[in-house]
Amino acid sequence: MFQAAEAAYNRHGVRAGQQFILRCLWDEDGLTPGEIARRLELTTPTVTRAATRMEASGLLRREPHPTDARLVLLRLTERGQELEEVIAREVERLGERALRTLDEAEREQLVRFLGEIRRNLT
Repeated sequence: MFQAAEAAYNRHGVRAGQQFILRCLWDEDGLTPGEIARRLELTTPTVTRAATRMEASGLLRREPHPTDARLVLLRLTERGQELEEVIAREVERLGERALRTLDEAEREQLVRFLGEIRRNLT
C-alpha cells in the first residue's frame, strides 16, 4: 500500500509523507512547523525539513509570523491548494484498487480486524 501510495503521490510532485502536512494546511492554512508537528505527532525538525523540500517543489511558502519574529507560518501556494482534490482522488482510487477483490462482508471484516489491531497497539 505504501509503494502504491508513494507512486500515486509522486505523479503529482508530492513525496510520501508530505500529504499529511498538506492535509494539515488544507484544514488550516498558515500553521507553524511546531503546530503541524504536534498535530501529526512528529518533531518540529522533521516538519521543518519536509517543509524545505515542499517549498522547493512549489507546494508551500514560508511567511514571517505576524507577532513572533522567531516563528514562520507555512502557507500553501496555489499549486499546493490545487492538489487537495487531486490527492483526495488518488486516495479514493488507491482504496478502490486495494479492496477491489473483497466483497462487502470481507470489507466489513477487514475494518473490524484493523480496528482490533489499532486497539491492541494503543
